[in-house]
This record gives sequence, structure tokens and C-alpha cells, in this order.
Amino acid sequence: MGESDSGTALERGLERALARAGLPAPERLTRLTGGATMESWRFASGGEDFVLRRAPSAAMMEGRAIGHDIEAAAIRMVHAVGVLAPEIVVELEETDGLGTGFVMRALPGTPDPRTILADNAGDAEGKGLADQLARELAGIHGVDHAALPPGLPTLDPEAGVAGLRAQFEEAGGDRPVVALALRWLEDNLPAPAEPALIHGDYRLGNVLVAGNDLTGVLDWELAHLGDPHEDLAYACMTVWRFARIDRPAAGLASLDDWFAAYEAAGGRTVDRTRFHWWLVYRTCWWALGCWRMGRTWREGADRTVERAIISRRTSEQELDLLLLLEGEAPRAERDRPLPPSASLPPPTGEATAGELATAISEWLATVKDRMEGHDRFQHAVARNALGIIARDFAAKVDPADAKLARSLIAGTRTLAEPGLLAQLRRTALDKLAVDMPKYPALDVARRQWTGED
Repeated sequence: MGESDSGTALERGLERALARAGLPAPERLTRLTGGATMESWRFASGGEDFVLRRAPSAAMMEGRAIGHDIEAAAIRMVHAVGVLAPEIVVELEETDGLGTGFVMRALPGTPDPRTILADNAGDAEGKGLADQLARELAGIHGVDHAALPPGLPTLDPEAGVAGLRAQFEEAGGDRPVVALALRWLEDNLPAPAEPALIHGDYRLGNVLVAGNDLTGVLDWELAHLGDPHEDLAYACMTVWRFARIDRPAAGLASLDDWFAAYEAAGGRTVDRTRFHWWLVYRTCWWALGCWRMGRTWREGADRTVERAIISRRTSEQELDLLLLLEGEAPRAERDRPLPPSASLPPPTGEATAGELATAISEWLATVKDRMEGHDRFQHAVARNALGIIARDFAAKVDPADAKLARSLIAGTRTLAEPGLLAQLRRTALDKLAVDMPKYPALDVARRQWTGED
């Protein structure tokens, strides 16, 4: 669909849904950028602004732990007790012809992480917003179980790791770093915790901020019951710090400040060992989630460029997992120099596939100013995809990876093996340099592992 869908089936279906809430037909319907799993559309009705959140097809909801009906019920409940969740005004019905989802009253603020981080760049500003995020999270975790809608699943650590392992095997089981992480998770399982309401996707990008103030908590599709350390850790993953990886708590503050603010707001006492386990767990979870995006695109459930390119972000998480787990290796292995990168001679003669991709990307740059809104966002994603193709022509896939992964997940090979950590580090650096060379942790890892700037 294009940027403005006036007169389309989307607008007509939305008009039917709004009528059930006593609201007039939508105006200025515009697709919002982002949204790797769901569509979001902003519009006006009766002089107010609203947001439609939907899955256009049943295929997009396959494999999800909760449907939009349970998600909407959970949002209504937490909104009613004072959590900064949006107010839901109407849910979609089959007769609307729009898939599944709901309409929410729009909240002030921006979800854009880079804008949020720029507006809170000072030490005091970053800590102030981090304190608000921690307080809101403590409030979410303190919600009364009895008031929650039925159908919310409970995440048990052992069952969660078993689920990740099943995904890994289904996807081919040939990524050594993911295998290493899964084995570590199995060997270090924490005892089950007294369950709390878990948001499941609590991070910059899923909250609204106006200047220095938290104004909303969005995207409750992964809500469940579980260990509060899971939410605390997820917000601190390297990928969700964006350009501020030096501030572990959501790119805003230190872990000490993050934990102190959470505990001061009534959250449970933070166990740093449990926190680290969940940080590894959710990093592994997101690695497999990115991996799965490729399958979703390949099978036709969602053929957007964004879906395909997110699959290549698996390499970000592989690098992050190594940084989290390399402390398990002996000092001699952590200090071992890396082997050199494999390289191919520069191309000659006719243009290679990579050079053709570069040529197309350069042409796309000339038409950027003709696009706006979601089309402009997809244009940037497409250029990113072409950049991967341009770099990928020289990348090599090691057929021994599957055998190494099986050995690591079985525990027959470990980071104590001479040269193994150095090999994994080199592979992670080279792969990420192809997939996402601007990922901030890449420079950090290069300096730490090779001394390069």
C-alpha cells in the first residue's frame, strides 16, 4: 500500500471499525515507518489522532504466543491501573477485512531512538530518562496477576532454552556462536522466579518520549509472565543502545543507576547473575528471531525488503554473544591473536554482482528526495540491502560450521580449546563487516580483539 490510502479497502474497513466506537471516518491515513512485525497507521478522526496497529494476514500471526485479542485485553488492563500504555478505542473484527489488530488513541512523543538519545545526551538527562523507564518497568512488574486477562503464557527458563534450541535445529543448526550460547544457557539455568507481568519488548523504539519525559509504552505483543530480570536485561542489549553503547542501560545510563532506580521504585532486588543470564538469553533469542525473518520472507508471508534485511542482523547478535561469553575462555585464549581475514583478489573485466548492486544503490541515492514517509524508509532499507550484496560477493561460507556447531552444543568442544575463540572472533568480525558494517559494537570488538581503530 502507498502512503495515503484514501478510498482504499484499508480506509473503508477502518471506517467500519471506527463506527462501532462512535467515531467518524478516518482522515490523513499515513503508514508509520518501522514495525518489523506489525503495520502501524496514523490518522485523524473527529479532531483527534489515533493509531491503527494490525497484522494484515493470518500468516503474520502464526507462531505467536498471544493473539491481538489477548494483547488488547492486557493493554486495556494495564492502562486502567496507570501504566503509560495507550488507550484502546476499538478492536478489528473479521468483517472489517483488515486482518487482526486494534485502534489506539495517539500519545505525545516520539519513538525514534536516535531523537530520544540526542534529546537526552547529557549525563543528567540520560539518567533522568533511564530513571523514568526503570520506574515504569517496576510498575509493570507490580501489576496484580489476578487482574490480568487469561491466556498470557509463562516463560520458564528451561522451557525457553529448549524452545530456542528447537528453533536453532529447525533452521539448520549450523551457527557455531549460537550453538555456544545455547550450551552456556543450558549449563547455567537459573531457578524459576516468582512470575511477574513481563512486557517482553521493553526498549527504546517501543516507548514514546517527549523531550526528557516518558509518555508511553507501546508494542505489548510479547507480553507474558516471567522473571523481571528478562525485561531489565532486554532494554540493555547492545543492539537497543543504538549509537550509545557506552551507556549499557538503554543507551542512557550505567547499570548501577538502572538497577538502583528500579529497586527504589519498588522493583525486586536485582541479581546480577540472573541479569547476565537473561542478557545472553534475549541476545540469543533475537539472533534466532532475525534468522527467522529470512524464512518468513522466503515463504511469502511478508515479502517486504525490511523483512529480508533484518535476517542479516543475526551477525550483530553473534558478535554480541561472543562479547558476553568470551570470559568463559582461559586468559591465554582471550589474549591469542586472531587469524588473518580471508580475502579475494580485486575484480577485473565485466562488473561483478557486487559492483552491479553498488551501481543500483548509487542510482537510488539520486531519487531519494522524491520519496517520503514509509516509502522513504523502505528506500533506505533497500540501499542497505544492496550494500550487503555488494560486500557479500567476497564472503565465504565455511562448510565446517555445521560440524563445529554440533560439537559446541554437545559440549565436546569449548572455548578452552586452543585457537577456537580466535577463530570465532575472526569469523564474527568478517561476517558483521559484510552484513552491518555500521553496527557500533563492531568497532568496539575490533579494538578489543585486534587493537585496530
